[in-house]
Amino acid sequence: MENKNMLMIPGPTPVPENVLLAMAKHPIGHRSGEFSNVIAELTENLKWLHQTQNDVLMLTTSGTGAMEAGIINFLSAGDQVLVGNNGKFGERWAKLSKKFGLNVTEITAEWGHPLNPEDFRTALEADTNKEIKAVIITHSETSTGVLNDLETINKYVKAHGEALIIVDAVTSLGAFNVPVDEWGLDVVGSGSQKGYMIPPGLAFVSVSAKAWKAYETATLPKFYLDLKAYKKATDQDSSPFTPPVNLMNGLQAALQMMKREGLDNIFARHQRLTNATRAAMKALNLPLYAPDHAASTAITAVCSDDAEKIRSTMKKKFDIALAGGQDHLKGKIFRIGHLGFVGERDVLTAIASLEATLIELGHQGFTPGAGIAAAAKELL
Repeated sequence: MENKNMLMIPGPTPVPENVLLAMAKHPIGHRSGEFSNVIAELTENLKWLHQTQNDVLMLTTSGTGAMEAGIINFLSAGDQVLVGNNGKFGERWAKLSKKFGLNVTEITAEWGHPLNPEDFRTALEADTNKEIKAVIITHSETSTGVLNDLETINKYVKAHGEALIIVDAVTSLGAFNVPVDEWGLDVVGSGSQKGYMIPPGLAFVSVSAKAWKAYETATLPKFYLDLKAYKKATDQDSSPFTPPVNLMNGLQAALQMMKREGLDNIFARHQRLTNATRAAMKALNLPLYAPDHAASTAITAVCSDDAEKIRSTMKKKFDIALAGGQDHLKGKIFRIGHLGFVGERDVLTAIASLEATLIELGHQGFTPGAGIAAAAKELL
């Protein structure tokens, strides 16, 4: 059936109808007073979502652009940084940091396992000369469904005193509690096509006072991603360059929806969906790639040698898109996204369709209906 596609991937995520309608409005001038009012509202609501009084800046780019901005605005070539690497995106930030001439020490864990906070503590405590300038962490590792212990790692960064903490919260912001001010996070980057419930094209960076101090001595070149220009414009309810007007109209509607739901309810919903999805996979005897104690509330990775057959059948038979594995995990896992505009009905539909897919592919070792029963128990 046409136009029945259902996204159950970690991004892009489903977009609410009222957000789509907001994006369909006729464009208005981005230097108009009317649009200044939109920017003012967006800034206020982004600070609410980030739980911060810090600057939260909007960039016309992807989440990777937000992270690049987080590096080039606050660091200089030769600076020592610690980069957590336990998946595709941790690996990307290490490559990105090296590309800009940073002195990178990688703290690693096997894919599918969380980073060990004690490895950060050891490295930071050994730095008696305070030469480490930043610690870069991927909070929710989208490639594996692992949630790293940002809160504990950040405590060790704060004890160091000198280093900034730069956080990739692309799939955790809006899906998991990230209290920026309470934890004292310095730079937090995220992207629009995840928990924000709008299409790709916008990224967000929150910046602390400590990070702005580091900006004054940072020497890496920057122009389009110069965050000081964004701060100056945002303080005047404007933008330094032409922004995606219609996408920001959608963001306005999405943030209004999120405020009506409330932060606690948003986080609780994502946790319920995670619990239901993981319980269903266990009931279907499908091994989970990430451990329960470090499970992302945005994405669940599931092990199967039939991963690509499962994805193909789900798409062909039920118009449901699941994500595949990356790099050495291609064909070894499939990933179920459950963040943003996703609710109980979506998860139950995906699980029922997965059960039917397993039956069609000849899988045995599970009782038909077991996945749905396990998920319903968690949801109800």
